[in-house]
Amino acid sequence: MRPIILNGHERALTQIKFNRDGDLLFSTAKDHVVCAWFSANGERLGTYHGHQGALWTVDIDPTSTILATGAADNTIRLWEVRTGRLLKTWDFPTAVKRVEFNEDGNLLLAVTEQRMGYLGTVVAFNINSDVDGPQEDEPIFKITFDESKATVAAWSYLTKFIVTAHEDGSVATWDAKDGSFIQRVQAHEQDMLITDMQMAADRTYFITACRDKTAKVIDVNTLQVLKTYVTDTPLNTAAITPLKEFVVLGGGQAASEVTTTSQRQGKFEARFYHKIFEEEIGRVKGHFGPLNTIAVHPAGTGYASGGEDGYVRIHFFDKAYFDFKYEVERFQPQEVQTTA
Repeated sequence: MRPIILNGHERALTQIKFNRDGDLLFSTAKDHVVCAWFSANGERLGTYHGHQGALWTVDIDPTSTILATGAADNTIRLWEVRTGRLLKTWDFPTAVKRVEFNEDGNLLLAVTEQRMGYLGTVVAFNINSDVDGPQEDEPIFKITFDESKATVAAWSYLTKFIVTAHEDGSVATWDAKDGSFIQRVQAHEQDMLITDMQMAADRTYFITACRDKTAKVIDVNTLQVLKTYVTDTPLNTAAITPLKEFVVLGGGQAASEVTTTSQRQGKFEARFYHKIFEEEIGRVKGHFGPLNTIAVHPAGTGYASGGEDGYVRIHFFDKAYFDFKYEVERFQPQEVQTTA
């Protein structure tokens, strides 16, 4: 797989996101700029300027009309995708670490940081899909964390739950109508920070990446851990692929944590695991630093990764990827014909 390398950021990548059609890719980094790219050829469509701090998060609504970003300048900003026009700014007392639209694009959640005496929160806003219409100033509800702060959050199927993942390795669900608590489960090792959480296409299960060197697939309704993928490096990101039964994991130790900074020692590779059998099936090298974020193309035809090195790499899978099957998967039971 020959990658398309996107060089539009001056600092480490924090999040990348495909739009629903997969023809656009959006990237945020610690350099105050949001970039939009054509995913097919890596051409830059444009940039969105306005944030005054490192950008942490980006998401795009289902119609590719509105873009949401969150940053260390303590704001969420809504943008019109086509023109780059700023539609709305929400101010918070601390940094915004994650934003995500629900399936319909009419709600937006945000995770705010715990800092300077302020508790971490998750807030939910109504979103007006009309770019010329007003946006509400106040959230519908706010979830405040007295104990372990949430690091990431996501909407479940049919906007039924908000799922949060925490710095103590636990995951929890909340009612998406009013933010009331439902349940919490210790999914990862105690006090191991969950760095990423991404939903499957149907949003009935999700994958977490954790500093305890594992990724886990978890059921939305019960929070039961269904699968565990064990690696030898702290993980920053994990994604589920459509079409094939694979998951993609990324991480790596920062240069300050290893005695040598070669690619091999730092373990800066995207790792592919079989979703069902939990076995590693391949790695893709290329980044010169830890992988901070991975996004899979909605059609399952490729994936993109963003690293500490400031580059985004887009890979489109070749034929061997789609042909790969385990022995069990190749076996097709024959129909047995009986004669009366």
